[in-house]
Amino acid sequence: MKLTFLWTDIMVWLLVFSLIAWGWVVLRSPQVRKQWQLIFQSAIAISCAIVLLTYLFFALLDSVHMRFAVEPDKTAQASTQTPPNETQYQGEMVSLLDLLFSHRIKQTERTYSAPFATHEHGKSIVVDDQSGLSKQEYLPLKYATTDLKNGKSHSFDIFQKSFAALLIGLMISILIIASHIKWRSHLQHRCFNTQLQHIWQGKTLLPWRTAYSTLLVIIVIFTWLYYLSYSYHVLGTDKVGGDVLYHSLKSIRTGVLIGILTTLVMLPVAIMLGISAGLFGGWIDDIIQYLYTTLNSIPGVLLIAAAVLVMQVTMDNNPQWFETTQERSDLRLVFLIMILGITSWTGLCRLLRAETLKISQVEFVTAAKAFGVSKFAIIRRHIMPNLMHIILISVVLDFSGLVLAEAVLSYVGVGVDPTTHSWGNMINQARLEMAREPMVWWSLFSAFIFMFVLVLAANLFSDRIQTVLDPRNNT
Repeated sequence: MKLTFLWTDIMVWLLVFSLIAWGWVVLRSPQVRKQWQLIFQSAIAISCAIVLLTYLFFALLDSVHMRFAVEPDKTAQASTQTPPNETQYQGEMVSLLDLLFSHRIKQTERTYSAPFATHEHGKSIVVDDQSGLSKQEYLPLKYATTDLKNGKSHSFDIFQKSFAALLIGLMISILIIASHIKWRSHLQHRCFNTQLQHIWQGKTLLPWRTAYSTLLVIIVIFTWLYYLSYSYHVLGTDKVGGDVLYHSLKSIRTGVLIGILTTLVMLPVAIMLGISAGLFGGWIDDIIQYLYTTLNSIPGVLLIAAAVLVMQVTMDNNPQWFETTQERSDLRLVFLIMILGITSWTGLCRLLRAETLKISQVEFVTAAKAFGVSKFAIIRRHIMPNLMHIILISVVLDFSGLVLAEAVLSYVGVGVDPTTHSWGNMINQARLEMAREPMVWWSLFSAFIFMFVLVLAANLFSDRIQTVLDPRNNT
């Protein structure tokens, strides 16, 4: 086995390490730590944070890629003169998420099937061996009826497995929650029972009771989905028989990467140009205003489509850049992130310019200028601290918008590569099947639910950040 790093893998892990380093800096500052404690004192905020961390967890599982060694073939080595000690690896890369759902990757059906179904969704023409007549009937699925051959009822089998999954999920949740309570009681020099009583009565600084309840629900739901995926296609299958639950979970990585990395690409540009335009003024302000006004005058979808088409032609003319189709689709995802970042910085830049113009006229900035403090020192000490609430709120709100933008771009054909798992590709493939009879609705429903939960959690979390960090809010 050999670990393989795609460009997006490197970017997402660098992001995780940066967040850890930033958290360490936050813990060292009492003022900033108190602000974040105020944010998480809201039950809604801490629940949304746990939901967002769950999505990030699945994105990280799908960002550890590896290749497995191929068994040596002596005949092939002799014909190609390959050194006998050189290990050959498979061309296909798999992630940790692929390993968890390897049973559903290998066990693909023939075509559509509804959630928890035992037969295909549409009728097929079969020929009767005895009479030789053809007829239409629903064919049984290959990998969803193995437990029902002994005469067990379909509904009872689902109920039995759901009950077992519920017990397993509760055990896992209780183990994780008890470990965290034990750790918290050790930090606060309390016994376990006292800490548990304070949490149950809601006497803690942070609403840990709500956090534990949210974590328990999430673990139970995913345990139920995973446990039943061994016996059923929980969310049905798509046109080529692929498991919709597996595709939905694989799409989390694409949505999270586009939402987070695109925001981080446009953030330095927006901050630097917005503050410079508002503070320095003059010809610098005129150039920056002309730049973002020109970009805003071009429809965003057309600009992104043109850049994606140029990128696609370049990749088609240089196939030697890629060893596998995964590397090709990954590079297209990186380019799409860069393109979205370049075209989405104008709104935040305009907002920061206006806020910097206002802050630069207040008394403490005027006094700093009178005492000869340099422009960069004024930016670092006075302007940036008063802009942080706007930046944080914009980051979270832009994250939600970019997740939705990926779905729209993939729908119109200028998004991620068609071989990449994404909610936009799922919606694009499902839209043609909505007019079928009977209707195929589960692919669209699954993509909508996963995307809706992510966007809703991000928006609610941003509302709490705005309430706490906005200096004009006295509540």
